[in-house]
Amino acid sequence: MGTAGPLLAKGAASRVGSIAGAVVAKAGPVFFLTDPSGRVPLRSPHGFGLYYHDCRYLGGYDIRVGHTRPDVLAASGARGYAADFQLTNRDITLSDGGHVAKERVGLRWTRVVDGEALALRETLELVNHDVLDVELPLSLSFRARFEDLFVVRGMRPDSAGQVTENRWIGRDLLFICYHGGDDVWRSLAIRFDPAPARHGKASASWRFRLQPQRATTLHVTLQIAESRDEQAVRPAGDRRRGHGDDGQVARTAAGLEQAAGEWLQHAARLTSDDPRLNAVVRRALLDLGMLRTELDGRRFFAAGVPWYVTLFGRDSTISALQALAFDDGIAADTLRLLARFQGTKLDAWRAEEPGKIPHELRVGELANEGAIPYTPYYGTIDATPLWLILLGRHAAWTGSLDLFHELRPCVDAALRWMDEYGDRNGDDFLEYDAGTAPDGIVNQGWKDSGDGIVNADGSIATPPIALVEVQGYAWRARRELADLLERDGDTTRAEALRRVAERLRRRFLREFWLPERGTYALALQKDHRPCAVVSSNPGQALWTGIVPDEHAAALRDSLMADDMFSGWGIRTLATSEARYNPAGYHLGTVWPHDNAFAAAGLRRAGMSGDALRILDALVAAASCFEHDRLPEVFAGFAPSLFPTPVHYPVACHPQAWAAGSVPFLLTELLGLEPDGFNHRLRVLRPVLPRGVNTLDFAGIRVGHARVSLRFIRAAGAVRVDVTGREGKVEVVTD
Repeated sequence: MGTAGPLLAKGAASRVGSIAGAVVAKAGPVFFLTDPSGRVPLRSPHGFGLYYHDCRYLGGYDIRVGHTRPDVLAASGARGYAADFQLTNRDITLSDGGHVAKERVGLRWTRVVDGEALALRETLELVNHDVLDVELPLSLSFRARFEDLFVVRGMRPDSAGQVTENRWIGRDLLFICYHGGDDVWRSLAIRFDPAPARHGKASASWRFRLQPQRATTLHVTLQIAESRDEQAVRPAGDRRRGHGDDGQVARTAAGLEQAAGEWLQHAARLTSDDPRLNAVVRRALLDLGMLRTELDGRRFFAAGVPWYVTLFGRDSTISALQALAFDDGIAADTLRLLARFQGTKLDAWRAEEPGKIPHELRVGELANEGAIPYTPYYGTIDATPLWLILLGRHAAWTGSLDLFHELRPCVDAALRWMDEYGDRNGDDFLEYDAGTAPDGIVNQGWKDSGDGIVNADGSIATPPIALVEVQGYAWRARRELADLLERDGDTTRAEALRRVAERLRRRFLREFWLPERGTYALALQKDHRPCAVVSSNPGQALWTGIVPDEHAAALRDSLMADDMFSGWGIRTLATSEARYNPAGYHLGTVWPHDNAFAAAGLRRAGMSGDALRILDALVAAASCFEHDRLPEVFAGFAPSLFPTPVHYPVACHPQAWAAGSVPFLLTELLGLEPDGFNHRLRVLRPVLPRGVNTLDFAGIRVGHARVSLRFIRAAGAVRVDVTGREGKVEVVTD
């Protein structure tokens, strides 16, 4: 396998320009990003464009009215599967000396992603708001280079493929074809109705005559095709059918709207008497629905748009875990998919080891060529224990050992990996050494940027590295599996796992705790030296249960101190640390999923007030972002500096574990503890968000039953009423 230097982690996306204001539309495996004007710039590095299977099919798309770009009045990606823009003309001087005054013509641009048909369907409606006829020249220009996603991100040079055709077929079809270095043919067929009056190599132009207060419509369809058969990517005659039908875009949108509605109806529903909270929860569930992606007939949550629309061991597992109370089907599919790609051999290029759950799967040109190791790549220390935790929690919700039995060989292999390859030096800790995969990701926990794991003096940690939260994952994974094994009758194996877990816990408390700082070390590095910085990672360890009660209060004080809690959430690194950077990917930013886990840990430690404070911050932050959508990450500046949270320039939005954060945290605050094996749902000491007096959680699935609950604030406590029940399920309150 060829190499081209070390691969970078998620933070490497910063090599392209900001996508903070991107308008995003996604359906199935196809997604489209534009700037707020609806354009995809024809030049300069950027992440906008039309994507499918790790390839940017369209990297430039410009619109001009006359010789000017139209002004933007409004832009929205609220529907998820569609993007809507309202534009208007600037002052235009025509070639014949005529003139169109500014804001005389409205341009309504509607774009719908048809994931099933691998198409982008557009309607551009032009409305003359003048009392006189208007002659309006309009042109569209395109750039299609079929760049691999890793090329877009600046992580690899251009691939060996080439554009083999760029030509017009008839008057209405621009056909661009690419033959990749992986011997896969990719094409983009752009069809126009009406046909353009003139066209260039990759442009089309019209001159519309608009009567007063009348509209005319331009339809554009961008059709993606991919195959190892060259003929299969060429436009077929029957693909013309339906083009130019005024109802096509509307019908596609209606079908996608129905699908989104079915997802919301299928999932458990959470509403309250707080409109702001309702908006954030609804957006979170819509985003999770939008990120559902299919691989070989099974669905998973793709990690995030645009950089990570693929299967991720860590991200897909965490988001499925967050959504368990709302939909357990995605978790089952995710577990099966990751088990399918579980490591079976030693392969340093891909960091593969027997029993290891993969980190990331890519299907683009560079992956097919073998130029990158993501086929899949296994450079993660935490996906394996997280996969086991998800299996345990899925069983608790469903009350079934069927999936455990089905995946038992994979479970045994994962546990062996934790004992043998995850802990090569036998010190009971899961650790990674970047030297085992020289062309892979340097840091292999969720803080996977190259400078994400640091010491108090600002230096970078020295491998091997044992991350604090990963030891908590390992502890909880063994506890979850011990419970399943015991329920399955294997008490000997169950007790053995519990003994290993408790041995890990004792050593963890001895070596990670920093009494002088009141927190746990971010990590242990070479020679077991602690990375003695104040970071957010111990909050996730608190969630796992590995942290003892006697340390919980001090850890809370550390997490919620002014140098950690920004007002919008807990920072990844304290402002007092040498490496603090409010816009550093893992060095001072705020990550919603990280906060949700920390808050869940605080809640379970009896510190519900602090957990509520974090929830309030996340909801407030979401309300400041467009469409009430929490992005992957945002900067660590305090509200005293900026009245709204500050964008991280290349953060994914939507992003799966960010979307799952508020629904997951609400589940934890409401005290829902499933016991599907006994047809029971425990509700333990529920608390309601501030300002919420009534909250309904309907359609919660426990085993084969569903139950609906109403939480009511009354006399300083929270009362729980059962408002609906389908099947056998008992609700036990405490």
